[in-house]
Amino acid sequence: MTSLRVGLIGAGGISRVHADGWRALGAAVTVYSHEGSDALAAQYGFAVASSLDDLLAAADIVDIVTPTTSHAPLALTAIRAGKHVVCEKPLAGTVDDAREVVDAARESGVRLFPAHVVRYFPDYAALRRQVEAGLIGEPAVLRFVRGGEAPRTGTWFHDVHRGGGIVRDQMIHDLDQALWMAGDIVRVYAAQSASAGDADAPDAVTAHVVLTHANGALSHVQGTWGARGLPFRTSADVAGSAGVLSLDSAPTASRVDIPSAHAGDGYLPPPTLTESPYTAQLRDYVAAIAEQRDARVTPEDGLRAVVVAEAAMESLRTGRPVDIDLSSVSEPAPAAVAAGVGA
Repeated sequence: MTSLRVGLIGAGGISRVHADGWRALGAAVTVYSHEGSDALAAQYGFAVASSLDDLLAAADIVDIVTPTTSHAPLALTAIRAGKHVVCEKPLAGTVDDAREVVDAARESGVRLFPAHVVRYFPDYAALRRQVEAGLIGEPAVLRFVRGGEAPRTGTWFHDVHRGGGIVRDQMIHDLDQALWMAGDIVRVYAAQSASAGDADAPDAVTAHVVLTHANGALSHVQGTWGARGLPFRTSADVAGSAGVLSLDSAPTASRVDIPSAHAGDGYLPPPTLTESPYTAQLRDYVAAIAEQRDARVTPEDGLRAVVVAEAAMESLRTGRPVDIDLSSVSEPAPAAVAAGVGA
């Protein structure tokens, strides 16, 4: 690999942690965004593209860090241009759109990496290794909690039609963790404390999703967007036939180093002195391309998380549990045909 050319689409809050990662990897980055691209490029020493076509011409990997409803259209454009794609979670706003993106990448022979970054948090990765090694026997009851200050008012996060609300935007992290820890899900039931209100003056909101796994395990996922100043906190507990494993960001410092992520967006975790999981995930994705192997997160993982999130939102709408069949989500194809980066 002689060079790493990256096109970063978007310049909002999450773009900074991706920018940190690409800079740490020594990438030549070009930024394109409807607003904020000049400031982001100046901060990181990146180039600016005046159009999406210019960005595609300057990149081998396209990293999409834009609002949810734009994920699928931008990913499809990049895929059709023959570019590898990193896409912030969720992979798309609907299951149909996510499936179209996955199918397009497979048919085009390019790599697609949904950015489910929690798989790269050291505590969660260690928890999964211990579960997979059988340390607690068969998983039976899992509980995931994630909460903190709500995203800023007046943003797309609070618009269910654009961001999906708390379930599709925030809780999808732990829906993915439940899939990663305990496997396929067959039933989804969701409840929410209150409407998130409108984008100009959203209310604090807590949502709960109960997942029934194909192996009989049960997962409970709780998400909170709270009042201004509420500290960011996550926890996970996995109880099995032979014991219990737990992690909690408060006493165990499950935190990350995000040197240039400023405190203006309270939905990001606070920094410490370890490598940022955002950098770790990008490092894995680049290596997966070069080594022609699967990354820790596959395209199908991204699609499966969207299937579960969509079922949870349907359950919120109807007040009833929703049955799903993840066997319809195909297994990943061998990752041996994609072109390398900068070859």
